[in-house]
Amino acid sequence: MSSNSLPANYKIGFLGAGQLARMSSLQAFRFGIQVAVFSDRDENEPVQFMTPFSFSGSFDSVDDMAAFAKQCDVVTLENEFISSEILKEVQEQSGTPIYPSPDSFALIENKLIEKQTFEKAGIPVTPYQLIEDAKDLEAFGKKHGWPYVLKSSKGGYDGYGNETVRDLEKAKKAYQSLGGNTGRDIIAEAFVDFTNELAVQVARNETGTVVYPCCETVQKDHICVAVLSPAPVNSRYQIRAQELALSAAEAIDGKGIFAFEFFLTENGDVILNESAPRPHNSGHYTIEGCITSQFENHVRAVMGLSLGSSRLNKPAVAMINLLGTHKRPAEVTHIKKALAAENGHLHIYGKMESKVGRKMAHFTLLGEDLEATYNKAKTLSRNIEI
Repeated sequence: MSSNSLPANYKIGFLGAGQLARMSSLQAFRFGIQVAVFSDRDENEPVQFMTPFSFSGSFDSVDDMAAFAKQCDVVTLENEFISSEILKEVQEQSGTPIYPSPDSFALIENKLIEKQTFEKAGIPVTPYQLIEDAKDLEAFGKKHGWPYVLKSSKGGYDGYGNETVRDLEKAKKAYQSLGGNTGRDIIAEAFVDFTNELAVQVARNETGTVVYPCCETVQKDHICVAVLSPAPVNSRYQIRAQELALSAAEAIDGKGIFAFEFFLTENGDVILNESAPRPHNSGHYTIEGCITSQFENHVRAVMGLSLGSSRLNKPAVAMINLLGTHKRPAEVTHIKKALAAENGHLHIYGKMESKVGRKMAHFTLLGEDLEATYNKAKTLSRNIEI
């Protein structure tokens, strides 16, 4: 495909069919191109009823994904639960390019490799160690102090796959529950005394690189509940986070959209915590908050198109994650106030089943003052139930 043309029969494929692929697909449809999705779930996922090109199979099956990729002009990721070796075989068998490339993905495909990659590139990361037995658990606590965090090296998200441990006995139990005794790699990370959790998205391809504003993520029980942009911290910390995000994207020679999460410490250090080779919850605010959203630049990046501006549309943007409040068929209620708000935007993901704590929707509000906008966004969305 030429970078100056958009054939109507061009087809972009997403490995994963959840809300990230859904919001990316909406931008692909804006460009008049076709969308295909590959799901490994039994339930219907948010993108599957949006396109006739819906495929099901296993992320462990090269044959399943190669058959899917052959139907596409380019394939991209919605999650990082796939093996880079499998992605490499899929690309070779199908002849369809995958972005981020399997080589880039291999540098961050699990938390241990990710830390090693960025540490090698001179980017400050949280102190970590691969844990192989109880002696390692005890030694890490003695060296870095209690509490600390144990994480499954692969597959964790939204509070799943990680546990904060406060003593050796709890660490042993967590190591077992996270799969350490069954061969899963478990890493320990020092507990960082931070003042803010920050995030930066970077879009990158052969046409150039775009860095988004540094935002703050507000966490509760290991789940992001809100995002504020720009982050309410000194501009030098915002710039430092952006610089490190650019360096991290370059370190893996990434093509696509990437998210980088940071800790800002009491001492003013900015430390890279985690990355994601895909759109990220911390960037949902960009749909209305920026001239070009992370999802549009995701599509542009992997298709080799010129990237769009990441500039904010208003001085302040607040995004509230709307989590499931019941275990039942999904139904969003009490949305009148949110819908009536000027500069307010409600996004419902189309998940068929609600679960307590599950990300089901989000509400974004644009304004002139960050604190006032955040408080208003919380008030407008407080009574929404899903």
